[in-house]
Parts: sequence; structure tokens; C-alpha cells
Amino acid sequence: MEYYSLNHNAPNVSFKEAVIQGLATDKGLYFPETITPLPESFFDNIENLSNEEIAFEAIQQFVGDEIPADTLKKIIAETLCFDFPIVEIEKNIYSLELFHGPTMAFKDVGARFMSRCLGYFNKDKADSKNTVLVATSGDTGGAVASGFLGVKGVEVIILYPSGKVSDIQERQLTTLGQNIKALEVDGVFDDCQDMVKRAFLEESLQHKNLTSANSINIARWLPQMFYFFFAYKVLNKHNKPLIFSCPSGNFGNICAGIIAKKMGLPIEHFVAATNVNDTVPRFLENGIYDPKPSKATISNAMDVGNPSNFIRIQEMYQNDLKQFKKDFSSFTFSDAETLTAMKTIYDTNGYIAEPHGAVGYLGLKKELENYPNAIGVFLETAHPIKFLDTVEPTLNITLPIPIQIENVLGKEKVSVKIETYEDLRNILK
Repeated sequence: MEYYSLNHNAPNVSFKEAVIQGLATDKGLYFPETITPLPESFFDNIENLSNEEIAFEAIQQFVGDEIPADTLKKIIAETLCFDFPIVEIEKNIYSLELFHGPTMAFKDVGARFMSRCLGYFNKDKADSKNTVLVATSGDTGGAVASGFLGVKGVEVIILYPSGKVSDIQERQLTTLGQNIKALEVDGVFDDCQDMVKRAFLEESLQHKNLTSANSINIARWLPQMFYFFFAYKVLNKHNKPLIFSCPSGNFGNICAGIIAKKMGLPIEHFVAATNVNDTVPRFLENGIYDPKPSKATISNAMDVGNPSNFIRIQEMYQNDLKQFKKDFSSFTFSDAETLTAMKTIYDTNGYIAEPHGAVGYLGLKKELENYPNAIGVFLETAHPIKFLDTVEPTLNITLPIPIQIENVLGKEKVSVKIETYEDLRNILK
């Protein structure tokens, strides 16, 4: 399998090279040269397969022979060492819980997969190091810090916007030490992401072997397709069309879902549910892609004004907006609507949704008006405890603290404050 740059001005590379480089030399995101549909027999038999077997069949074509099959299976087993429950909260409406991993966020899957791939590629490099440089709007930082902690030959530097992530999210990325360094940026997530992209392109930093663990990196992004296969395995027995609603910030999850659909997974429709950062909903309305600076909301992991992965989605539809709209809708919701949804879900069903899941729920309810006979699934991307300052007063409850969170609460936060790209450059040098 080869990968090409979506800016079409850089050489094609292998899976290994794409993982290590993160971003192409022409600033483009890498994309697989082919997407081969899986055989019908795979879907006919999916209920009899384990999650690990499903994941291996799904990801193998994208890795090719660059990681031996037995090693790839071991990487997948270590990646998927927790559950992905499907919880029915209303008739024909399900929550797909992606927060049962070590940092209680969906990004544990991609971070664990990528760290193990990079560890494999570095196994024979005694002297050289890779520097994983990553921007986070919330959960990416903690997942990457946990996934790469102690990985041989890898240094991790995480940029996050000061005061714009929750206390627990901040502790998960600032308290681990070892090969993990946190940089607290005076700005918003887009500022962090711009610094990361700029560093990749600076020739004087190339000796640092920079790579990214944001969803711009194919090894972080592609494994997110697994969720959709796992949900189909459980819900296929109902014999109804499936609608997936993804709370969307950088659009990695929904982009991976569309990859799964291109591989033959029977998904009827996708919903990208956003907060007030509405670049994509506006694009679907007027056909103009007009990113704006991100605004802070209670669903902070989605506070992205210029979602990186949307260009990958456009590539899969050859930039044909008419074809795109057949498979894809996008709606925007305010904080007030999100809080009301959280209360409604809890009062009606006793289910505790955090702000991102509530946005996904709202998008799903809106789209199901067009598909009355369908089953709807919204992605619950993080544990409610990570947003207890919003969840507890909204629902008038006290959340028990899971062991994964308890482990970081007593640790000392260690971060370096930076204001400009030059500050980042000096640290990297």
C-alpha cells in the first residue's frame, strides 16, 4: 500500500514512511492510494468474529507487508484491550461508548495503535529518536501521553491551549513525566495545531525526526474505523438501516467511518454533529468552505475552526458536494441546546451523557426524522467524569471517580508555558 499527499506535490510513500513523517513535504495529509472493499463473506460472518479478528481484516490492507501479520495481530490485541459497549437509551437509539480505555476517551485506540507501530519501526534503531509533536483540544493529549509513555526511541511533546481543557484532561497530559513534555499555549487549539504544522515544515528541525499523533497521522486515524465495524457486528441482527452520528471537531472519527463504508460496511448515513464551530455545516448549506477562528464551548474537544480531516472526506467524494450530501449531513448546536439534551437523556433514560455525546445525540435525533425506520448510533467519545464541572451541576448528581482518573488526580502538573512559534522552535532545538 502506498500513500499520496492530498496536495499532490510530494512523492508517494509507504505506510511506514507515512507514519514516521506524519505530514507530507508539501503540507498535505496522506491518503491511501486504494480502498479495497472487503468480501461479502466477511460481513455475513462478522457476528462470529472477535473484535481483534475484525480489526485485523479491516486494517491489513492499509499496513500491507510492512508489519508481519503475527506482529500486527499482537499490536491490535494490545490496542483493543478494553470493551466498546453498545447501550440502548431509547427505542432504536444507541450510544456507542468509546471511553473504556486507559484515558477514558476514544483516542486511546488510535494512540495505542500508532505508538506500537512506531515502536516496531524503531526496534532496530539504537541511536535515532522520533519526536512526536501533537496538538490537543482535550483528549488527544492524554491518550497520546498514555499510549507513548516509555516507548523506546520516542519523545512526545504535547501542545494544549491554556485554560481551555478540563482539569482532568490537563492532568492526564501534564503528570506522567518520563518521555512526555507538555507545552501550555497562550491561545486556542487552532494556534496549537498551526504551530505543529509549521514545525513539520521547517528544514532546521528535520533532524528531530518529527511526526504527529494527531488524526492527521494515518496510524492514529485509520484504526478509528474499528468502532463502526464493532457496532455493526452487534446491531446487524435488527436488519435495519444504520445511521451514525459523530460529535465532530477535527473530523477524524467520521472520516474513518466513511472509509469503513467505502470498504463495504453497510452504513446508510453519517451525521457530523458540531458545536458552534460550524465550518462544515455552513459549507453544506452554501458550498463555501470558510474556516473561522474556533470558539470555546463546553464540548471543548470539538472546538476546532479548521478541521484537518475534512479534506480527506472531500477526497473520497471527489469534491462532489451533491454525492457527498447523499451520505453525509452536518448540524450545529449551542451550549444551551447541549445542556438541555444532557438533562433530557438523563431524565428520560437515566443515561449520563457528557457534552460531546449530547451533541452527537442531538444530531442523530435530527437526522432520524428523515429515516424513521432506521437504527441510530451516536458516539459517546469520553467518560462523563472528564467533564464533571459541567455534568454534575447540570444533572444534579455526583459522579464516582474511576480508577483511571483517580491515578492522576494526586499527581503534580508539570508544563512549560509558551506564547509563540519561536518558543516552540527553541524548545525543539
